[in-house]
Amino acid sequence: MASRLFLQIPCAAKRFLTFNPVLRAAQCTMGTLKGIPTDDEQATGLERRALQAFKKGQDPYSILKPKEYAGTKEDPHIVPCIGTKRLVGCVCEEDNTAIVWFWVHEGNPQRCPSCGSHYKLIHTQLPQ
Repeated sequence: MASRLFLQIPCAAKRFLTFNPVLRAAQCTMGTLKGIPTDDEQATGLERRALQAFKKGQDPYSILKPKEYAGTKEDPHIVPCIGTKRLVGCVCEEDNTAIVWFWVHEGNPQRCPSCGSHYKLIHTQLPQ
């Protein structure tokens, strides 16, 4: 007896969904009219902020590859920072496996002690 009741409940629910015009219309509009949502429509939170910033030509979370600089005293590598100093690692040669670490301070560009590339600290604001 109990098994008959459990078998009849899904049938009754199916009939309710099939004959209810409001629920039937909601089912049709959710998937068929708009199709699959785009990244812009579906994104929320930080992802949505990043996508909106990319449309404006900004890179708030430093996702993109930074601009190439020559590393000379006139055109130093830019080091973004929110403080007055930052630790920088320099791979002096392409095939080098060791990283030369040094502090870059506010003010004039500083040189890497090993290869001589110049680095300059630039103040940036945290994304809100």
